[in-house]
Amino acid sequence: MSEAAESTQSVFGKSNPFPAPLLKKYNLNVEGSAKETIHAEVSIEGSGLSYDAGDALAVVPQNSPDLVEAFLAATGIDAADELTIGEEVFSFGEALRDKFDLRVVTKVVLTKFAKAAGLDELLEKCADREWVKEYIWGRDWVDVVKEYPPSSLCASDYAGFLRPLAARLYSIASSINAHPNEVHLTVGTVRYEAFGRPKKGVCSTFISDMWDEGATAGVYFHHNPNFKLPKDGSLPIIMIGPGTGIAPFRAFIEERIAKGATGKNWLFFGDQHQATDYLYQPEWEKYLESGYLYKVDLAFSRDQAEKIYVQDRMRENAAQIWEWINAGGYFYVCGDASRMAKDVNQALIDIVAEQGGMAEAAAAAYVKQMQKDKRYGRDVY
Repeated sequence: MSEAAESTQSVFGKSNPFPAPLLKKYNLNVEGSAKETIHAEVSIEGSGLSYDAGDALAVVPQNSPDLVEAFLAATGIDAADELTIGEEVFSFGEALRDKFDLRVVTKVVLTKFAKAAGLDELLEKCADREWVKEYIWGRDWVDVVKEYPPSSLCASDYAGFLRPLAARLYSIASSINAHPNEVHLTVGTVRYEAFGRPKKGVCSTFISDMWDEGATAGVYFHHNPNFKLPKDGSLPIIMIGPGTGIAPFRAFIEERIAKGATGKNWLFFGDQHQATDYLYQPEWEKYLESGYLYKVDLAFSRDQAEKIYVQDRMRENAAQIWEWINAGGYFYVCGDASRMAKDVNQALIDIVAEQGGMAEAAAAAYVKQMQKDKRYGRDVY
């Protein structure tokens, strides 16, 4: 638990999210970009809640009206049919909007559906892990029900096996010291086509399309003790944050300025095109001019014939990265866990080996020790 959280007693939390009003939102990408990245500013005034730079905000979404309508049409069940969840009575339409995950199909839930619906052929297929893995990729529950129409399931049957609609976590893009009573987010909107229907990220499109300025949504904080600024503000920090991975580093800079930290701040940022995808560009340029940012290294992968990524920029700056780390500096990475974070980790090990004159195994152990000492923070997803 963070210091900020410990110093505050609040009735709000995971079991009782705070109904937070949205103050403002806008698209950070310029027209012509292949991406849509929403900057959202949320009020936590009156909540008694607080957070530290490096924490995450959980947002409780609703399913989109078109997804709910498509599911009702696929099942043939009336939206007005009632069902009881806990001690509350809901219409099926309300429950589908607020309570159930209609987007993610899992092996466990698919098996429960096959059993409840008496679909022997599907139940047999569910025993094959590889078949399930391939089948559920890109599909939602509308696709499943259309492909395997059950003969007789009612609203309460679906309530018996569909997963609850869970909150989604987003790295916080603000310092509470710079924005009292506010929390800011940087959200990449997910939209794609699969199996003949447009698909949407549940929470990212809830924020971009459905959460209107002035309206409230349930939120609570998730504290991240392993992703924190150094207590000693004189130490330098290196921040690797391509795409929406930039979020916590906006918070870090704001926090370092608010606390009067004297350590140097070095940012690596990347995306597709500089002209359309340089998130928070005016802010970084202002910090560079004022000296709050020592350096920014940019990697826009599609602005030249050969793709360039943040890990390539790291290798170009190997000597200086080692100098900072060797002097007690902190290293952070935020963003895609599947590829980027692995490539950045390998680049860091290679830099330590090459610049520190170590064998790869010793360099890997050095990097591991940095993590144990909380000098290497990873906020990856």
